[in-house]
Amino acid sequence: MNGTYTVYPKIQPDTVTMPTKKRVGIFGGTFNPPHIGQLILAESIGKQLGLEKIFWMPNAVPVDGTHASAVEPSYRAQLVKMAIMGNPLFDIELREIRKGGKSYTYQTMRDLVEQHPENEYFFILGGEKVSKLATWDYIDELTRLVTFVAGARGGNRHESDYPIVWLDVPDIAISSSDIRTKLRLNQSINYLVPEREACFIQEYNLYRGIYD
Repeated sequence: MNGTYTVYPKIQPDTVTMPTKKRVGIFGGTFNPPHIGQLILAESIGKQLGLEKIFWMPNAVPVDGTHASAVEPSYRAQLVKMAIMGNPLFDIELREIRKGGKSYTYQTMRDLVEQHPENEYFFILGGEKVSKLATWDYIDELTRLVTFVAGARGGNRHESDYPIVWLDVPDIAISSSDIRTKLRLNQSINYLVPEREACFIQEYNLYRGIYD
């Protein structure tokens, strides 16, 4: 048979280079309201892991029902935006709020992994949340989708039946519950949340008269 053809060399398996995935953090929670302790936790973990971005992901309705005092999701989303403003490491993920209803982490992360296969996801936790992982829906499946990373404040690490990457983070004793109490009692929250967030809370009179 006449004609020309090209012979391509065989590709050896050890010469195939897989693209490196982007290391992306997800920081989920009610953020009612977000505070300096959470900002320091996320920043510290992000820098130690070399994450390209950390998405703060406020939920619509907490599954465990412990946040009867949670303000409207739209307010909490705005509070997160105020808190993370100006930090290029941080961004916001609003899919759970837009979806509405109770938020299940496994479903959300499954959707994210399917939509963004180029990312490797690290799910950020405060150390106190680790002991509650056993109560999460589809926790075994979730551990195959994400890497859990927890902040060890003061070097404290909690035992877990699930794989956890523990990283030392500054021990900042601030809680959203304490902030809500201070607001209810008309006490100052200066330096507990960023100033612009405090101004937003004051402007919209949030958490006044709300009891946990």
